[in-house]
Amino acid sequence: MRRRDLSVGLAALLLAVWSLWVLEGARQGVVIEDLRLGDTPVTRMSDGSGGPPVVIAHGFAGSRQMMQAYGLTLARSGYDVHAFDFLGHGRHKVPMGGDVSSVEGTTRLLVDQTAEVIAMARARGDGAAVALLGHSMATDVLVRVAAETEGVGPLILLSPFSQAITATEPKDLLMIAGAWEARLSEFALEQVRQIDPEAGFGDVVGEDGLRRMALQAPMVEHVAILHSRAAQRAALDWLNGFHGRDQGTQVPPTGWALIGLLTAITALFGPVARLLPRRETPDIPLSARGLAAAIVLPALAAPLLATQVETKVLPVLVAEYLALHLMIYGGLQLAVLGWLRGRPGWPAPLAAGLLVLWTLGVFGFALDRYGANFWPTPERLTIIAALCLGAVPFMLADSWLAHGAGLWRRVLARVGFLASLGIAVALDFGGLFFLLMIAPVIVLFFLSFGVMGRAVAQRSGPMAAGLGLGLALAWALGVSFPLFSA
Repeated sequence: MRRRDLSVGLAALLLAVWSLWVLEGARQGVVIEDLRLGDTPVTRMSDGSGGPPVVIAHGFAGSRQMMQAYGLTLARSGYDVHAFDFLGHGRHKVPMGGDVSSVEGTTRLLVDQTAEVIAMARARGDGAAVALLGHSMATDVLVRVAAETEGVGPLILLSPFSQAITATEPKDLLMIAGAWEARLSEFALEQVRQIDPEAGFGDVVGEDGLRRMALQAPMVEHVAILHSRAAQRAALDWLNGFHGRDQGTQVPPTGWALIGLLTAITALFGPVARLLPRRETPDIPLSARGLAAAIVLPALAAPLLATQVETKVLPVLVAEYLALHLMIYGGLQLAVLGWLRGRPGWPAPLAAGLLVLWTLGVFGFALDRYGANFWPTPERLTIIAALCLGAVPFMLADSWLAHGAGLWRRVLARVGFLASLGIAVALDFGGLFFLLMIAPVIVLFFLSFGVMGRAVAQRSGPMAAGLGLGLALAWALGVSFPLFSA
């Protein structure tokens, strides 16, 4: 093993050790139970003291795991926390249903589900009012369920937006938006100014049982707010103020630790991949004109062709369209590259298998434990298989195109695909709007799994990397899409 590999491996191991120390330390002193309420998966977090109950709800395409930083902080401070997966999300096997554009459609189903979890938390609690904490989509659900449910206390809304907030309801409300969420920050401030037009961020307003405040969490946006230490401290202080408690806890940097752990796992794969037998692959450079053809042709053709096909087979939002888009995009790109470069050869199964094992097993285990749901329910296996039909040819083409290319060419290739998805959304905004939420998943995939795939491609050729990455991409998308049945 080369000295550079030893240095990278040692640095990655040290980073992994620090990250695990922080992430596991956040769990110390907390009893974590996985429960079920009918079909709803619930995680209970408590220090065993039987403190006031809190129900935590995630945002769209989220899961219980994404909210655990807040859950663990509150549990270590003596609160009895219940976090759950919404219908169609995480490990909930029952799809969302109803009309997503109607308050009496999908929203009503989520409100009813949340009310059941509140009843569960109250039955297990100390008799105190149940506090509610939620992110993004959940903020509207929590405001509505609080208005019609007895025994609900303070609400803490992260990245809030709900048309159900009035000048008098909810009576006890803390809203926290990221400093990089300008629109949602302004919304939070507007709800406080319904009571006091002169109020600013950090001002507590209201009287006669009405208490409200808007805050900005520094240097975070819509996702990073889920690990904001400032927001967690504010949430804890708000609950303590309601219950007259002064219990506190240190808030560890779980966000940085999670990034550190996933970075370490990505970096450690480089030395591991060098153990693979070397397989020489001809590197035929593409001219600028050839590169343009390999990017522009599929980027334009895939949305124009795929949006003409209507498919309603899988119980999941936009997954069928994405599988078709990926298939057309990858197929056309393979055809262009085959014409320009010739046959690429067959993928090495050992190298592809190692890549799948590391991305889904090692990386996936860490992500599922500390960051977001990554394990599919049996109902999602069909969705993953369908996505493979598009993801595998797409990643075979992408890996072949990227093989031997410089950084700017690889960036152009990925930007071309994202632009292609953007064209599809523009052609059918109402039907494909949710594709916009997939873009961050694609970007993160290339920043992590793509780096590992490149290590395989350098040893065993681009087709091995493409096959492994195609299977991993189908898995990652298959566990991310909310299940939905109209």
